[in-house]
Parts: sequence; structure tokens; C-alpha cells
Amino acid sequence: MLRNAPKFYEVAKRIVEITEDCILVAHNSDFDYRILKTEFKRLGFPFKRKTLCTVELSKQLIPDMESYSLGKLARALGIPVSDRHRANGDALATVKLFKMLLNKDTDKSIIKNAVKVEKKSKIAPNLRDIIDELPSETGVYYIHDADGNIIYIGKSNNIKKRITQHFTNTNSKSKKIQLQVASVTYEKTGSELVALLKESEEIKTNKPIHNRALKRSKFTQGLYSFVDSKGYINLRVSQIKKDVKPITTFTNRQSGVSFMTRMIESYELCSKLCGLEKGDSSCFNYGIKACHGACLEEEHIETYNKRVLSVIEINSYDNKDMILIDRGRDIDEKSVILIEDGVFKGIGFFDLNHQINNREILSSLITPMQNNRDTQHIIQSYMRRNKRLKVIQL
Repeated sequence: MLRNAPKFYEVAKRIVEITEDCILVAHNSDFDYRILKTEFKRLGFPFKRKTLCTVELSKQLIPDMESYSLGKLARALGIPVSDRHRANGDALATVKLFKMLLNKDTDKSIIKNAVKVEKKSKIAPNLRDIIDELPSETGVYYIHDADGNIIYIGKSNNIKKRITQHFTNTNSKSKKIQLQVASVTYEKTGSELVALLKESEEIKTNKPIHNRALKRSKFTQGLYSFVDSKGYINLRVSQIKKDVKPITTFTNRQSGVSFMTRMIESYELCSKLCGLEKGDSSCFNYGIKACHGACLEEEHIETYNKRVLSVIEINSYDNKDMILIDRGRDIDEKSVILIEDGVFKGIGFFDLNHQINNREILSSLITPMQNNRDTQHIIQSYMRRNKRLKVIQL
């Protein structure tokens, strides 16, 4: 391999060019950086760059591993490695490991420190320069000030387009961001669901100054059930109740009523027992033979209730063990959302060739996240809107 390889002085100029204004990421970066500095010193050139070590980061973010060698770490985390101990294979494996570490770094200490160290803020008065470096892909973005602090977090299906809007809008918040922004970092997610969940969690964790207006709840209505005096299960869309867990949630009343209308049509439910009609007589659908007469006690209670329970079952993940599989960051990758016993556990990414039906492997891939009403609403709302989302019961 080395017989016909170029000498170091022949590639030195290119190394300077591709590492300028960059942070070198390597597994045991001290070793690689020392070699580079030594070779440049022989050429009489002072080579100086900032580094990040994936060994040190792994020890912080994935504690208690048996070994932190690249090969054993990759095997334990399900990272595919080709051409082991060859430059290309090891570099690609390190990239995948670093992506996983970025994902597990929920406090964002890596990018906070990286942005602060780079001091890119001084060369970013022109907002166009920042925009030009951003991808037109789905993910979460972080707007930083001159000290590297995160001042705004958002998600978008097109990061470049969304940041352009921040930089061109004339509302009060956008003007403040334009005055304070020094740089923008981002994390591609591929999946809109993963982006929504990460955005929600990281706004709560980092509390950026320009996200404070988003503290209000994103949903106001919930779906509830009760059994009436005749034994029929009734469904109602109503204001979120403080001490009663809803079956599912909605952003507003209109969204809830629209959902209920679809359920009535799909499951042949009674619109009176679903709270969309009032009165003592039969519902409108009974007259057009779309209701089987539960409103007049003509339909057997068990038969009607069975269909209502199907609606509840499909729109709630209470007590369920399941994973949701969605798009990944690359064409050969998928994202995974883990729910155990009705509780959202976290998100992760896996290679298409990697089996994830093993609970231990699945747990090693998952970055733990908080389970709360916001995450429940985000997941259930996304599942309603995306019928092609792959759901696997565990």
C-alpha cells in the first residue's frame, strides 16, 4: 500500500487546506495529531489545530464499556467496520461512532465547546456565509452567539431554508437573532419525528434565550372515554384535564373534531356517543344507515364497544412495548424510537444490515430521553399523520 504512496511533503499543502478552520476528530487523537505535528515540523511549518478524541468522548458518554478500542467499541455498538486497521475503514467507523456520540451528547457540551474554540463568530458578520454551509436536509439546528452559547434551537425539514427565514424575517425575535448570531451548527436526523423529539427535549435542557416563548403547551385538547349508564363506551374530545391521562392529544379543538369525524366514519361509530351530536333522538348517521343504532340501544353493547376499544387501542401506546422505524440520516440507515410499557425511552440510529430485535443491542443503540406529555403528543400526532411509519411490537 505504501510502495507507491506520495511522500508527506507532496500532500502537506492539501492537509493544511482541508483542515483549515476545522477541528480534527480521531480515535485517540493525541497520537494522530502528534504524527501530523512531527511531519510538519520536519518541513519547518507550525501546524496547529484543535482536536476532539472519540476515546475520551466515549468514556464520558458511554461509560462501563469492556473496551474502548475502535474495533471492540464498534462491535458492541453495532457499527459495521470494513477494512479494519486500514485508513479508510477506520476513518468511516470513527465517523459513525462520532455521529452516535453527538446524538448521545444531550447537553450539547461537544458542539458548545467546539463552537467556542473555533471562534468562527469573528468571521461571520455576513449571514450569507453561514447559510451557504448549511444542508437542505431534515434535522435540528442550533444558533450560537459569539461565546458559543446556544441562543435558539429549532427543527426543520430543510435546515438551510429555515435559517434563511430567520435571517430575513423582520419580526422582533428574528431581528434579535440576526444581531446576536455568530454561527449555526446542526444535527441531521433524516426523520422528522426524531427532529421533533430532539427539539422538544433540548429546548427544555438548554433553555435558549429566544425559545422562551415556546414554553407554553403545544396541545390543548385530549381524547377521553367513559361508560354511560347503559353500558356503551363514549368518546369525547375536550380540554386537557390535569389529573386524567388522555388516550391521545391534539393541538386544538378543530384537530380533535376532525380526528373524531374520521374515526366515526372508519369504525362506524355513533356521532352522539362520540360527542359530536346532541339530542334525545337518533343520530344523523342512523338515518343514512351509517350508524348501527347504538344511540337507540339497538346495537348490542359488546359489538359496539369492541369497535370503540379498537379506536382506543390503535391511538394509544399505553402498556405497549414497541419500536417505531423511520428514515435515517443516510440512505443505508434507519432511525428507531423505543417505547417500553407505554413509556418513551429514547431514540437511536442503526445500519440497515444490523438486526435490532435483540433487547441488549437495541438498548446500546438508544440515547435515553425524557418521557412527558410533550413527547407523547409528538409521537401520537406523528403516528396519526404518517400511516407508512413502520411499527414493530416487541
